[in-house]
Amino acid sequence: MGNQHRQDRPPARRRLQLPDQGHLLRASPARRTLPPAQPPGPSAAQEHGQATVELALLLPFLVLLLMCIVQTALVARDAVLVSHAARVGARIAAVEPSMDAVRTAVEHAAALDPDRLEVERHVTAELVRVTVRYRSATEVPLAGALVGDVHLTESAAMPDERPHR
Repeated sequence: MGNQHRQDRPPARRRLQLPDQGHLLRASPARRTLPPAQPPGPSAAQEHGQATVELALLLPFLVLLLMCIVQTALVARDAVLVSHAARVGARIAAVEPSMDAVRTAVEHAAALDPDRLEVERHVTAELVRVTVRYRSATEVPLAGALVGDVHLTESAAMPDERPHR
């Protein structure tokens, strides 16, 4: 029974055997070798050139971004200094009646340009409030021209401790 099924199948195909042609290659006197096949796409030299062009196009934007970051840090530093100067001015105004003493204390409290600094004192029944206004110059090249000067204002209040007459 099992043998009948085998007889119904067609015979297996034989492999086609080619004659050995290796002797023709070995016998030829001028043997040429082909260069290795290049992968599709740009070569390594072209890739390097493309990276250089991309860097040259991107570099000005990166420099401008760096300058803007530096300018932002300088304005933030000035904001902290103005806040500190206002607190120092309020402390002095709480005990000292002279506006000149308050202005001198504010100028010496922080390394700010006195020409761009305004100091005001407001006295109420119980509090002394000092307001410091400062124009932070944007002096970083390119970034400063894009942004312009920044006006910073900070106030601080302290209890009035001056002797009342």
